Amino acid sequence: MKKLIALLLAMVMVFALCACGATETPSTEPTEAPAEEPAGEPAEGTEDPAAALVSEAFIDPVNEWDVYNELIAEIKASTDYAARTEMMHQAEDILMSNYCIVPLYYYNDIYMQKDYVQGVYANLFGTKFFMYATLENGADTLRINLASEPQYLDPALNSSVDGACLAANAFSGLYTYNAEGKTEPACATGYTTTENEDGTVTYTVTLQEGLLWSDGSDLTAADFEYSWKRAASSTTAADYGYMFATVVGYPDDLAVTALDDVTLEFTMTAPCAYIEDLMAFPTFFPVKQEAVEAAENWEIAPGAWCQDAGFVSNGPYVCTGWEHNVSMTYEKNPYWYDADSVVIEKQEYMLSADDVAIYGAYNDGSIDFADTVPTDEIANLLAEENPEFYIVDNLGTYYAAFNANSDLFADKTPEQAACMREALSIIIDRDYICENIGQTGQVAANAYIPLGMADGNGGVFRTDAVEQGYFDPYGINNDYEGTLARARELLEAAGYVFGEDGMLSDETPIQLTYLTNDGDAHVQIGESMQQDFAALGIEMTIEKMDWNVFLEERKNGNFDFCREGWLADFNDPINMLEMFITESGNNDCQFGRYEGWDA
Repeated sequence: MKKLIALLLAMVMVFALCACGATETPSTEPTEAPAEEPAGEPAEGTEDPAAALVSEAFIDPVNEWDVYNELIAEIKASTDYAARTEMMHQAEDILMSNYCIVPLYYYNDIYMQKDYVQGVYANLFGTKFFMYATLENGADTLRINLASEPQYLDPALNSSVDGACLAANAFSGLYTYNAEGKTEPACATGYTTTENEDGTVTYTVTLQEGLLWSDGSDLTAADFEYSWKRAASSTTAADYGYMFATVVGYPDDLAVTALDDVTLEFTMTAPCAYIEDLMAFPTFFPVKQEAVEAAENWEIAPGAWCQDAGFVSNGPYVCTGWEHNVSMTYEKNPYWYDADSVVIEKQEYMLSADDVAIYGAYNDGSIDFADTVPTDEIANLLAEENPEFYIVDNLGTYYAAFNANSDLFADKTPEQAACMREALSIIIDRDYICENIGQTGQVAANAYIPLGMADGNGGVFRTDAVEQGYFDPYGINNDYEGTLARARELLEAAGYVFGEDGMLSDETPIQLTYLTNDGDAHVQIGESMQQDFAALGIEMTIEKMDWNVFLEERKNGNFDFCREGWLADFNDPINMLEMFITESGNNDCQFGRYEGWDA
């Protein structure tokens, strides 16, 4: 195992070279094991065979994760875009080296939309915009299914794609996305930047005149100041709070100030190439202080203010009805700055995660838009070239994740645990998942950063789905026996014994549970992996949960192995990488969270 201090020194060397524009990554040679060996470390004088099988980028994902945290901080502070891109590749190398993240395929998006519905659009990040839709059947209500009961409608607390869709149609930020997927001013009219002597950058945003909340009261720059400070604060503990980390004073003394009713000023530690994407992201949307703090126990339950219909917002629609776990009703907000362009008076949301029930509702005319399709129906929809079946581009990765602190690895060294996870990863038949479950052109994934994502320096981070990844995603298809043999080698290095039949011995079994939410495709992917693992005698149980329970269990690390997926929030790899810093609310793998760690 590499010493943490040696790794830190190596990272300092990398950062220094990057600051000089270096493009080559210096390697770090292994050093002697630390004096205090973790549980499962081989006795002194013996060699851990797993140590020879992990990559040079490997660090202990629990006890040495500060190396990754520091690298992400360096990336976010860098003004050298070429060096920044190189460091992001280094960060992904570290992230992938422990195999807690098991990429399965790169996302696209599918949905059903009636032919009389026009004007709905989506961006690459999965957010759907309904405010400019029209209905050519003469109705005044657009009936939609996005998902089941939302966990949060507070834009600062939401971390799901369906919640982001609801936020985008009920709130408005300083910027938004148009039908071409480009950012454009919303509550703002524009901004200017000023470079300061200390290297920081001050952004001055001008708001539109006459902005109003849905209750008719004035919305000013002070509302954005309050909302950003609230979202970033350690008290709120928002999953996405880390997105303010490049604002000076993060988390609890944010350098954000309302200079007057229409002028918002904030200072960042370095120039931000994706600043408009941040200002268009739900975590940066405004919430009304008076409404938030009127809720009982608002200080310890920050989302309590919008758990029922009637809450104040500032977007094109207002939530006017909510029968929990059944339906929600949104009505046009006459106080929205672009209300004259909103044609549809009402939106009705069916709250369900039952793909069959949703598809039935779509076919019998109960809903006009369905954001999911049963797996068993996709082949027919493709064969008949159904014009109401949409396949659109997304920028993200569907993956599974191991909990770095799972009891599954309790008696293993960090390197042995990594070998275990790698063995399971390489025997997954991703081609089967893409062809038979996804069915809509998904590409098998062998890296976390998705194909086609920009690199932040005028190029593309990854352009090839095989050669530029961390393993052959089709290895199990092209060389079945060879891949199984490699998996056995990795597991034997982790202390497992195999019989003459090539199956795990009863004396060293592997039994794990896969956690997933309801949804045909998610469960079927779990079943596919279950069969793949059985080829080596590994037993996996699938546990299904309702969406909101699943989210909490996953976030709290109450799992061995779970279903995951991440659609980028903006087109820069840092968005995919920063979510795994130790303190991130999206760090489901529990990286850096050792026993006694205090959030």
